[in-house]
Amino acid sequence: MNMSGNAGEAPNAMIRIVIADDHAVVRSGLRLLLEAEPDFEVVAEAGDVEAARRYVRGHHPGVLVLDLNMPGGSSLDAIPVLRNEAPETQIVILTMQEEPAFARQALSAGAIGYVLKEAADAELVEAVRRAAAGETYLNPALGARIAREPPPGPPDDLSEREVEVLRLIALGHTNSEIAEQLFLSVRTVETHRSHIQQKLRVSSRAELVRYALQRGLVNTDE
Repeated sequence: MNMSGNAGEAPNAMIRIVIADDHAVVRSGLRLLLEAEPDFEVVAEAGDVEAARRYVRGHHPGVLVLDLNMPGGSSLDAIPVLRNEAPETQIVILTMQEEPAFARQALSAGAIGYVLKEAADAELVEAVRRAAAGETYLNPALGARIAREPPPGPPDDLSEREVEVLRLIALGHTNSEIAEQLFLSVRTVETHRSHIQQKLRVSSRAELVRYALQRGLVNTDE
């Protein structure tokens, strides 16, 4: 006699989730939506960016559902910080921002999913499930717009050569490595780097990397 009922079948692993949105009623609705899934567990709710960071560090969830517009700092700026602090946690953006530029910036910063709030009922469960499996999810209508629209080019009067240098800086190459790849002298690379920093009004490599990511000059898979 089979006493187990489902012998040989392993139970689904629970997907642990933190919700970050500054509206309590939205968080309650999202919790109800997500916990209707038998393998989803919402372990914490955050109302601002700092609380989101704290709960992610404390609970180590598989997925963070993160609103783009919250108090306590920029959610976009927090994405790479969160990915660094908790690399096991995948980030799904849930937002009202329909502009392709926001989606590009969020995905470049390290988010793996981008869902519009107006489509949350239909899409969020799938986005969370894909994120937990390490797969990207992008709102289909927004994805179609991104496919039709070329990514914005770098403003601030950067030359093509300066864009090449900036891209290699963002990818972590040293001045010597950049010089070798572009068949330039190290001094010329240093000059280009100085001009780039002047045009962009930045002074650190971290700021150059952020600019390159936001403008879509590099992607996180390179």
